[in-house]
This record gives sequence, structure tokens and C-alpha cells, in this order.
Amino acid sequence: MKKNNYNGALQQTMGSGFNAASTTTDVIRGINLTGKIAIVTGGSTGIGLETVKTLSKAGATVIVPARNVEKAKENLKGVTNVEIEELDLINLGSVDAFAEKFMASGRLLHLLINNAGIMFVPLRRDAKGNESQLATNYLSVFRLTAGLWGALKMADGARVVNVSSLGHHFAPFNFDDPNFEQRDYETLQAYGQSKTAINLFSVELDNRAKPFGVNVYSIHPGSIWGTELTREAPIEILQQFGFLDDKGNPVQEVIESLKTIPQGAATTIWAATNPLLNQIGGVYLEDVDVAELAINPSISNGVKPYSLDEAGAKRLWKLTEELTGVTFNVD
Repeated sequence: MKKNNYNGALQQTMGSGFNAASTTTDVIRGINLTGKIAIVTGGSTGIGLETVKTLSKAGATVIVPARNVEKAKENLKGVTNVEIEELDLINLGSVDAFAEKFMASGRLLHLLINNAGIMFVPLRRDAKGNESQLATNYLSVFRLTAGLWGALKMADGARVVNVSSLGHHFAPFNFDDPNFEQRDYETLQAYGQSKTAINLFSVELDNRAKPFGVNVYSIHPGSIWGTELTREAPIEILQQFGFLDDKGNPVQEVIESLKTIPQGAATTIWAATNPLLNQIGGVYLEDVDVAELAINPSISNGVKPYSLDEAGAKRLWKLTEELTGVTFNVD
């Protein structure tokens, strides 16, 4: 029986043969996905677009849910084996409608890649009053995965890949005030806890999904320049991270040190397709391998133990069902 990764029990590098410089082309080599069906949220821009192109070239049918369908059609022009559907992750009805339409098709779902997300935005709330980074980056992932669960468990060895971030280091999950109702809003804290939530969800879902052969991963793609993710980030934050100088211009040596988009999507592709991961799930991946635990505060990479905590994962699952109104029975 596959072991669980509660409290980081499995967080040790595997010697994947890849590294931070590996690209999607390297990782997909020799993998044939003919007959497989994948859903990739956020699949029309950035690393999501690279993910879709890579899966498509390997033979998979890829469904790309998009808020802006026309933009998605333009960005995906010329990519084969792609279907575009409408989906706005912060709109509860839209998430449910997409999941219901897919389930009504009767198709299996071999790969669910929850890639879409927002970062460093001003305080906004969804229709239920949930803070928008938590709602988009995590609560919608829970809701969508629950809605598609029947198709995942019926596939033979399905995988769920949740795009997390090193940004989970910014904050643990605040169970007392997840929606910034009693504390001042800080966009870095909000982003951090949304990614911590993704890690906790991944480790918990993987454990519950074991009887159905479904593996779940959270991944950090790396720091990447040239995506739309920072489009609303305050200039002060981009300066704080060294991306911009005091005049607001890109710092070229920093930009050149970051990953390219094909390098950034490589860990997603590895998590979704590599047979080395058949017997392990619930782990946090980075640089195309299993990450190590960031136990020492001075370590700037790896995964924080608080984001794999068993008690926290179970507590978050219960809270998420309350916040979303969705009961996710993995059976």
C-alpha cells in the first residue's frame, strides 16, 4: 500500500535525472499520452500554455478552461488536440457548470492540472466573501477537483497536479482569520496562505485517493519572468524581490537568472507523466524532483513542514467544505 506524506514523511529527492535547467522537451521525451485526457486550467498563457503544448505533442487530448475564450483561441491557434471551454474560477456557478458538462460527457479524466492562479492582487472577495487569492488559488481548486472526482477515480492511475509556489514560505494557513476579516490585508500573506492551502489539500487528497490509484502532487515551478501572473503586483513588491530597480525598470541580470517558461513548466510535466512517481504521491516537487523539507529557517527553497502537517490538512479539508458549501466525499 502506498505510503502517505503527512508531515513530510516522503520529502526526499529521488534522483530524477533532471534538474532546474531541464525543460518540458527533456521531461516529455519518450512519453506517449495517446488516448489520455487532460484538463489544464490557465492553459492559454505562461507555463499553462507550455504545459498544454507539451501534453498535446505527446498525444493527449487537452481541455483548456478559460475565462476569456476568444483570447484562449488566439493563444492556442495551431495547437492540436485541444478543446476550449468557458470557466471563471472565482465564479462558483461557472466552476460547477464546467465540471457538470465534463461529467455529462462520460469521459475519463487522466490528468487534472490545476495551474491557474492569481498573485499579489489588492483585496477583493468572491460572492461568498472569501478573499480572492484564497478563492481562486485554492477554494476553486477544491471545488473543481470535487466536481471532477468521479472521472478521475474511474481512470486507471489518474494524477492531479496542483501548481503551488515557493510563496507558501510567506505564510502558514491562518485558521482564525483566513479571509482577512479581523486583520489588515497583506497581499503577500494572502498569496502565501493560498499556496500553503494547496499543499495541505494535496497531501490530504492523495491519502484519501489511495484506494482509487489517484496520485496528487503540489509543485513549485520556479521563479519565471514573462508570464501574466505579476500583472497586478505593486511595483514595490517587484522591487522588493529585485525584479525592478528603483526607477521601475527590469533588472536584467536578475531577469536572466530566472527560469524560462519551458523550464518552469517542466516540473508540472514530470509530475503529470513520469513513471518514477507511480508509487509516490502527496509530495511537493520543485526543479523536477521531490523537494526537501525546509526545516532550517535559513533554507530558501524546499517545502515548509507546516504545509504538510497532518492535523492541519484534515482541519483545512473540513473548513474548506464549510467555506465552499461543497462536501467532497472521496469514495
